[in-house]
Amino acid sequence: MIYGIGTDVVQVDRIVDLLARYGDRFARRVLGPDELAEFQRRRSRGGHGPAYSARYLAKRFAAKEAYSKALGLGLRGPMTLLSLQVLNDRRGQPVARPRKALADYVRERGLVAHVSLSDEVDSAVAFVIIEQHSGDAQADPGLARDAGAVSPDARATDRREG
Repeated sequence: MIYGIGTDVVQVDRIVDLLARYGDRFARRVLGPDELAEFQRRRSRGGHGPAYSARYLAKRFAAKEAYSKALGLGLRGPMTLLSLQVLNDRRGQPVARPRKALADYVRERGLVAHVSLSDEVDSAVAFVIIEQHSGDAQADPGLARDAGAVSPDARATDRREG
């Protein structure tokens, strides 16, 4: 059964401005450790320009906002920006990975998330559907299908998300 639906849109220019003003401090307030590694990898690809990594960060910010709305909690405990990572599985599909107290929260309720991300030059959008599987407290928190979220180092290219 559907537990909640959330969506969010982020203007990429806003993220570019925040990165210019605060640098990595801003990224560290939004991204978990695996996300931050991927953000830094994208930023080091100088030929793509600063918007390449800014779009990545904008999509993650939008995903966390959309996830918090689908949970019905907003950005307050146990749902914080750092308690959720949005990584890509081996096929490039975005996968929500709750951490810390949020992982316990979704596991106890049998919640499974489906995440969709998209971006254009000027904006990023995220859409999240959270399902509740009754009596399924053993469900993998935040995953609809575990195709194996991989660390940024294990993935050579990100085919489905630019």
